[in-house]
Amino acid sequence: MVVRMSGSGTAEGSGLRYASGPGRWVLAATVLGSAIAAIDATVVGIALPAIGREFHTGLATLQWVVTAYTLTLAGLLLVAGALGDRYGRRKVFVIGVVWFALASVLCGLAPSAGVLIAARALQGVGAALLTPGSLAILEASFVPADRGKAIGAWSGLGGVATAIGPFLGGWLVQTASWRLIFAINLPIAALVIALAVRHVPESHDSEATGRVDSAGGVLVTLGLVGLTYGLIEGPVNGWSSAGVLTALVGGVVLLVTFAVWERRARTPMLPLELFASTQFTATNLVTFVLYGALGGTLFLLPITLQQVSGYTAIQAGVSLLPLTLVMLALSARSGALAARIGPRLQMTVGPILAGAGLALFTLVDRNGAYLTEVFPAIVVLGLGLATTVAPLTSTVLGAVPARHAGMASAVNNDVARAAGLIAVAVLPSVAGITGAAYLHPEMFAAGFHTASLIAGGLCVLGGVLAGLTIRNPRPVAVPEPEAPQRLHCALEATPAQRTTAARS
Repeated sequence: MVVRMSGSGTAEGSGLRYASGPGRWVLAATVLGSAIAAIDATVVGIALPAIGREFHTGLATLQWVVTAYTLTLAGLLLVAGALGDRYGRRKVFVIGVVWFALASVLCGLAPSAGVLIAARALQGVGAALLTPGSLAILEASFVPADRGKAIGAWSGLGGVATAIGPFLGGWLVQTASWRLIFAINLPIAALVIALAVRHVPESHDSEATGRVDSAGGVLVTLGLVGLTYGLIEGPVNGWSSAGVLTALVGGVVLLVTFAVWERRARTPMLPLELFASTQFTATNLVTFVLYGALGGTLFLLPITLQQVSGYTAIQAGVSLLPLTLVMLALSARSGALAARIGPRLQMTVGPILAGAGLALFTLVDRNGAYLTEVFPAIVVLGLGLATTVAPLTSTVLGAVPARHAGMASAVNNDVARAAGLIAVAVLPSVAGITGAAYLHPEMFAAGFHTASLIAGGLCVLGGVLAGLTIRNPRPVAVPEPEAPQRLHCALEATPAQRTTAARS
């Protein structure tokens, strides 16, 4: 079955119902497919101290274990989405799952830190191929009336997978080996492939024409590699060393070249005209600041809990569980509130609240008492993120015309990942955590406290930025139809708030 998609994103032909058997199979395949990427992202952070001990490495190597994955994922995410639109979303999704599984095997068997880093980069390629496809398949497969239910279930069940990841990863690291965390992906991947081949309908975008912007993907990926290499290796080899300077300058030049190329390309990977919307640009700036602060801190937190506070890997994983639970419980309510009152208040207060949560991590010390040192920070951070994330997402989508909603979501996703990538590279050195500092509890604790305050300050800055730049949509009066012949199906109309926001 091939479902052709029109440029507006509506299915041409029969779609699936949410409550039907075929619909449940499609939902299961997409949820499990995105879950392997979500689980992997969370369990690796818990395993970093064990990886460092086995390979006798410093912090820079552990940074590369995380950033190698994020580099290829962030650099290729938009290209992968374009490939799915043109050549088949199911096809690209399945290729991504297979690729991810094979790279996971290589990660688990890696004989050295260098091989592990290379395998993690390959994992990022697989994640880039499968991530945009999972949501696009739902959009293409379900009838319009049931898409909201399907996407809501996909989001909620994906959150459950994210919550399970740290506990499962911590248990494997503590009872067996960090290498087994990558084996989690294999049975799930096999099940996803079987479900996708048998039950997921193929879909394309019939208006996606021209060649895929592979040049743009190469430029942005190499630019991020150069910039990240320079930022990670600068504190180790010296900022004035030839290799570091070459990487930093080369990375900046490549990223500038990417922007120039995207402006002139016939079918750009990143349509720069999206940023003509002040609302869209401002929301992505807030995203960059917020997710950068979050990514940098959550990279350091599991290491701190294990190396400073003496937590086991399981305890470190479970300690993060309230963050996911708070977001699962409150995100939908936050989105509903923002729909009633507009996003500005929540996007201002939420980052400030998240910043307070990050600053509370300065309480964490060698004692490591969970209820008084860790839990308060986790809960306040969760409240801040639950307040912010739903209105932030809806604002990004509403800031551009409806036909660009998919691209707007992809760009915002990429901005968040790039922010985390850069923060993991920069925050430790700015906070004074370099070399083998993670092996010295007092030194690492002092650096983590500094990093937490820096990250908290960035979140507050994000809240102030939102308060100054984000605007609530103006209410639009929708006139009553004057005659029966003017009646239209509601699905034909663009939501009034989105139209208004797009003009902001």
